[in-house]
Amino acid sequence: MVRMVRTIIQLPEGQADALERAARRRGVSKASVVREALEEHLSPEQTVDEAALQRALAARGSFSSGVPDLAERHDHYLNEQ
Repeated sequence: MVRMVRTIIQLPEGQADALERAARRRGVSKASVVREALEEHLSPEQTVDEAALQRALAARGSFSSGVPDLAERHDHYLNEQ
């Protein structure tokens, strides 16, 4: 069973009216419409972020510039060209 957490939000009147109409039209609660909208909006973002994080963690330590002071003198090396 999913543990629910009560959350109070404030919506502009137009959004509140649209939420009420959507819930009535679909025959579900306003909370259900909000949960579905959040799931749809947040899931892709979380998946992309998690995938990017995993790729970055997998790549750490894999590359070397061969320049021991690159972190401290990066501006110097960029301006050399």
